[in-house]
Amino acid sequence: MKILMVLTSHDQLGDTGKKTGFWLEEFAAPYYVFKDAGAEITLASPKGGQPPLDPGSDTEDAQTEATTRFKSDKDAQAALANTRVLSSVSADGFDAIFYPGGHGPLWDLAEDDDSKALIEAFAGSDRPVGAVCHAPAVFRRTMGTDDRPLVSGKTVTGFTNTEEEAVGLTDVVPFLVEDMLKANGGIYRKGDDWASFVVVDGKLVTGQNPASSEEAARKLLSLL
Repeated sequence: MKILMVLTSHDQLGDTGKKTGFWLEEFAAPYYVFKDAGAEITLASPKGGQPPLDPGSDTEDAQTEATTRFKSDKDAQAALANTRVLSSVSADGFDAIFYPGGHGPLWDLAEDDDSKALIEAFAGSDRPVGAVCHAPAVFRRTMGTDDRPLVSGKTVTGFTNTEEEAVGLTDVVPFLVEDMLKANGGIYRKGDDWASFVVVDGKLVTGQNPASSEEAARKLLSLL
């Protein structure tokens, strides 16, 4: 199994002067689910190299078994520090694609043509596509083979409006994941705020929040 994981390169939280990026748990938990299943993982980001880490995901109360494991895993740290430039990556040869969240993807990956082309290639060839928390933002511009938005008519989830409100960023983010998925014709479903909730529709796997990361990765693996 060859799995492509795509991370954000965006590190500015709107005009707040604060930093953002990818959410550590949403990278680490899926990474080890895939790795422990024997998958070969390739990491990529729009700018390549080290993706920015959301400092909020590195606080003591945000740590999990997976993040603790990552912090003592030199190989994983080296892989993350050397992500491939997204424009140099082809969908050929990969069995699935997975997007960890964090607020960063709302700004770069949601609008990235290379990401859009990759997702459309995976979906068009019936290969699994996964995204967790804010990463369903990557479906903002992606189209299906029927020239409608990729999520149109599909059951999906992603970070809820109430979760965004709870972290106080409703007026900072460029758009709300829940609203965008609905606007694109997605059949939006959600569980309790901050609890694991994952939706699978065909080969499309979406998770609601950081707690959903591991389950989303397991559901994606089950499709391979």
